[in-house]
Amino acid sequence: MLFRLNSINPSGRFVARFSVLALSLSLAACGGSNTTTPAANNTTSSTTTPDATSAQLISLAQPVNLVGAGATFPAPLYQRWFTDISRGTQNLQIDYQSVGSGAGVERFVQNLVQFGASDVAMKDEEISRVGNGVFMLPMTAGSIVLAYNVPNVAELKLSQQNLVDILLGKITNWNDPVLATDNPGVTFPDLPIKVVYRSDGSGTTAVFTSNLSAMSEDWKNSVGDGKTVQWPTGIGARGNEGVTAQIGQIPGAIGYIEYGFAKTGGLTMADLQNKAGNFIKPSDESAAKALEYAELPENLRVFITNPEGAESYPIVTYSWILAYQKYDNPEVAKSVEAMIQYGLTEGQKISPQLGYIALPPTVVKKVAAKADQISPDFTIKVD
Repeated sequence: MLFRLNSINPSGRFVARFSVLALSLSLAACGGSNTTTPAANNTTSSTTTPDATSAQLISLAQPVNLVGAGATFPAPLYQRWFTDISRGTQNLQIDYQSVGSGAGVERFVQNLVQFGASDVAMKDEEISRVGNGVFMLPMTAGSIVLAYNVPNVAELKLSQQNLVDILLGKITNWNDPVLATDNPGVTFPDLPIKVVYRSDGSGTTAVFTSNLSAMSEDWKNSVGDGKTVQWPTGIGARGNEGVTAQIGQIPGAIGYIEYGFAKTGGLTMADLQNKAGNFIKPSDESAAKALEYAELPENLRVFITNPEGAESYPIVTYSWILAYQKYDNPEVAKSVEAMIQYGLTEGQKISPQLGYIALPPTVVKKVAAKADQISPDFTIKVD
């Protein structure tokens, strides 16, 4: 495997960057959560000749390298977007480091990257540490699912109480009679339950545990929520990639991952009970129903927990790109804005193919209006 070490200086700061070349996302490996996936032709730098099938987004006189870091949840989608952008736009290279929301926010706060990414909106304390200001831009959305590996169990319904009790270590075997109550006709094996959780600081964990706290006072008072928590039981793995791999490899495993990872990895997903009491299959449609109950405020920061709606999937989230309100380098500012425009337009058409939810038009317009303040030299067009 070939590595390269680059330095970039978009705002008077140097950033060391290792880019892994010829790296593809592998759901069979226990995921490199501290890797950079280059988004353009792997044999060249930012002077790559544009792909004839892609539109030139922006005209740049000099090469611009954008480096982002953060959530593993949207990584497959962002890597696809950034590949398309870099191949289609001369002098622009975008690399994304899938390190988890916690590490991504910290690198963004420390001005080590040009943009960050998080599955949970930044807190006021984090925002206050960013000297150049923050735009939190929802770019995609998706479900967090409970994927499991139980032989000969093709369908599984989990009530909110049983889900919490599994994660608290109160239900320890798949043949526990309480599971059979919601699953008539299913024969569960005598097999220990192996919970798999994220071992790194994770927006996926923050969203998941916030929902568990909304579902259960027991969970809220004993474990709580956050990007990292003290899990009562189970084994840890880094990134959505790592959890996906562990579930696939361990009989009896169950864990929380982004819907697209489960779908791509061919894992079986549980139907979860929602707030209305209905068991809902994870799908683009059921996730979109949940988003209908989440009104985005002016600052585009919203926390969705155990949403209303008879058809709503119970655990969904937006995923944000974090951009600075001010960039010292005008060419970098213009490039970031062009990147956002692509994500809000052509990028949304790609989202469902990879298991993500296309943003509603009203949300796209809100995000575009906010992001259009980044650079006076570029105007975002989404119509």
